[in-house]
Amino acid sequence: MDGTAILFILAVAGVASISLFTMKGLLDQVPDVIDSAGNVRDAWDRFKNKDNGETGPGEAPPSADDQEPPAAA
Repeated sequence: MDGTAILFILAVAGVASISLFTMKGLLDQVPDVIDSAGNVRDAWDRFKNKDNGETGPGEAPPSADDQEPPAAA
């Protein structure tokens, strides 16, 4: 009976230790997942705004110097 109680206590401690280790590993990945989600959202906005000529966040509007002058008639 003494051996059973000790094994039970060790088993519970082992499960708790593995659970905490796994939880820490998952929580360490959360900031990277949030950053990646933000990058995906920005890329999607750029993709959607590319079709209608709008500029997305972080993009500079096209300058007027890029256009050629009108041809003389």
